[in-house]
Amino acid sequence: MRPRKPGSKRYLKAPLIVYEKRMELMDKLLGELQDFVDQGSIIVVEGKRDVIALKSLGIHGDFRLATHHSLVNFCEDLKKTGKQIVILTDWDRRGNILVDKLVGNLHSLGVNPDTRIRELIISLVQKDIKDIESLPGYVEKLKQITKGTDETDYF
Repeated sequence: MRPRKPGSKRYLKAPLIVYEKRMELMDKLLGELQDFVDQGSIIVVEGKRDVIALKSLGIHGDFRLATHHSLVNFCEDLKKTGKQIVILTDWDRRGNILVDKLVGNLHSLGVNPDTRIRELIISLVQKDIKDIESLPGYVEKLKQITKGTDETDYF
């Protein structure tokens, strides 16, 4: 009998079907995000690492960094574009404060930004990760867990 590896299915926190469902939902969310990009939407993130992470997941679009400008001016500039805005800030304390301020400022300008994808990602990853830049590693982990190899070959 082979010794169990810490990454084997026998050490997963949940049944394999849970990880398969998460992978399926993550693929769907990333597809929806790409649809927004294809329609010309602007993706608002916190920093350069978030842009790099999303690009590594195949999302190549119009990214805007919310942390490099005055929020009032930033929101006014977003309104002037006339494009749909998708907010993808982190879900740590700072990211939650930022999304609240962005949404408030944009609403006051008559713009209704999309935060649904962010909320769905948060519910999907739960407490496993806390930021956009960790998303590629999380997706890779899901892929390794759900791939159809011998049960001790993960990690």
